[in-house]
Amino acid sequence: MAAIEMRNIVKRYGDGFQAVDNVSLDIADGEFIILVGPSGCGKSTLLRMIVGLEDITSGDMIIGGTRVNKKAPRDRNLAMVFQNYALYPHLTVFENIAFPLRLKKTPDAEVTEQVNRAAELLQLTEHLDRRPAHLSGGQRQRVAMGRAIVRQADAFLFDEPLSNLDAKLRGQMRTEISRMQRRLGTTTVYVTHDQTEAMTLGDRIAVLRKGVLQQVGSARQLYEEPANLFVAGFIGSPPMNFVPGRFRGGEIETPFGTVSASSERLRKVGDRELVIIGLRPEHFEDSSLVPAEKRPHGQIFTAEVDVTEWLGHELYAYVPYEAPPEVTQQLEELERELDSEQMRTQLVVALDAGSRIRSGSKAQLWFDPERMHVFDAATGENLTRDPDRVFEQDEPVSS
Repeated sequence: MAAIEMRNIVKRYGDGFQAVDNVSLDIADGEFIILVGPSGCGKSTLLRMIVGLEDITSGDMIIGGTRVNKKAPRDRNLAMVFQNYALYPHLTVFENIAFPLRLKKTPDAEVTEQVNRAAELLQLTEHLDRRPAHLSGGQRQRVAMGRAIVRQADAFLFDEPLSNLDAKLRGQMRTEISRMQRRLGTTTVYVTHDQTEAMTLGDRIAVLRKGVLQQVGSARQLYEEPANLFVAGFIGSPPMNFVPGRFRGGEIETPFGTVSASSERLRKVGDRELVIIGLRPEHFEDSSLVPAEKRPHGQIFTAEVDVTEWLGHELYAYVPYEAPPEVTQQLEELERELDSEQMRTQLVVALDAGSRIRSGSKAQLWFDPERMHVFDAATGENLTRDPDRVFEQDEPVSS
């Protein structure tokens, strides 16, 4: 096992395109960290620089205390698992897992011991005599993981390993990978564009945008204290709602009414003619279902509900609104980058399944203003973020 340190890492291609822009990140020995972001953000390029498949334009890559910029991949003792399993179809599961040991001319007895140990960990023991063509996608990916395990590498590197699996298998494999990493305690770097994988795996998440590191923290930190509009829009599903607002004289004007900026967290924003207010869909409630003792601590507003979707465990309601061009321009760019649902002209609220709100009706909705985030309309910076906030429970969100 080994710590990985990145110091001002830059990757610039011959045509001038800068895929990674001055990234510095420390990954502790035994830590499980996620590199996440939309397509083209530089996460896979960064992973390939760790393993040595991409040259580093500038900066230092340090693994286990040694600078490895000039070391070949075979000399870095890292194990990489790709989204395509890259298994040998003519070899059995046993021999596919054993392949790196055979290359090192490991004695047969030790090969058998290590392969059997990896197979037991990954629940592949009964499949050791089968060939890849007779396995499911999830089993093939476990074989690829087994091959990485027997290498006894200093770190595991995963490059979107679940993207070729269906939704059910992805859920199962997330659990397998998490269980495996916790049992082995091996430093792990995992690349994904799927924010659900990011939220349910790993100790920390590093969010990248256009090659620039935006924020690093636990899933809970990124969800509750996003550094900027981009992180807030990327982390969470459905994504955070963004609406225009104005701070004036201790009050916040929104498309859905005026709210008092009663707390220090909101008052520190000061008077501003235009901000973007962020509220997560799950932070709204049907006012008729809010307990009497809770109602005075929030804001009630009346809204025209365009469409509702009842999903059994909850109800989604869609509320249209208007936004000025300065706000829609920011949100249009965010939509394009995140390939996300429309953020500009509708509020999405997630309500209790017992709500009787229906499409085409007027509804009274409740929310707690203290759950609001306020973003600078020009820069996207979170003006209400508390970077020093301590979280009592900083475990990854359960899958």
